[in-house]
Amino acid sequence: RARALLQQLPPQDCDERYCPDLAEEERHHLRVFSARRRREALGQGLACPVPGPCHGCPCRKCGRRLNKGDPGISASRLGDQFWHPSCFSCHFCQQLLVDLIYFQQDGRIYCGRHHAELFRPRCASCDQLIFMEECIEAEGRRWHLEHFCCLECDVPLRGQRYVMRSGRPCCRSCFETLFAEPCQACGDPIGADSEECTHQGLHWHARAACFCCSRCRAPLRGRPLTCRRGRLFCSDTCSMGHDTSSASASDSSDSAFASAPSPAS
Repeated sequence: RARALLQQLPPQDCDERYCPDLAEEERHHLRVFSARRRREALGQGLACPVPGPCHGCPCRKCGRRLNKGDPGISASRLGDQFWHPSCFSCHFCQQLLVDLIYFQQDGRIYCGRHHAELFRPRCASCDQLIFMEECIEAEGRRWHLEHFCCLECDVPLRGQRYVMRSGRPCCRSCFETLFAEPCQACGDPIGADSEECTHQGLHWHARAACFCCSRCRAPLRGRPLTCRRGRLFCSDTCSMGHDTSSASASDSSDSAFASAPSPAS
């Protein structure tokens, strides 16, 4: 319950004490924002039996009727309407509202987290709302300017090239040192700016010198190929000529997939 409350009602969304690094202007915006939400949107649902005058009324969410005496939830900010207890949930994340605390907007109910995000972006690093005029947006998420850093070395990435790794930015140096796949042909890492070809979970540089037939050196990008024991061939003839003893080995014929360089900004 405590974890769910912290998720649905982030304390940093309403109390500046949980945001020690905010500038004074940002603190002011947070105070105004929080006070307005409490005044205009915050409410707590009331669990009670459906009264007689509301017999047969539809549940606000699912539309199924509620009969007199059925358990129901009412929300004073939204008038004489009722929800099934299992339907009193956030419009965005569908989670049941812990302790029936809700925020209303345009006739819909939200948990505190997703109601706040209707108005302000949330930093993907510190999980605080962003009140600055500028922020960084990448891959559909937003960051404070000072929080857009490499996930490994913490170097600031504003204005720099980067690669997204598990939803977080990584500088090119760390990516190529820690995460880049080695080329099966030359052994060098396949960098963030390099095109690569993949087949059966193995990786090659997409250049002709690496992604080619192991016997005749014909480029294989976009062409049918045969793979035997991790080696590529342009045809069965080349593969059999390379190693006649591998005739019984497992093989496959397919076209390799060539991927573009990793997304960077």
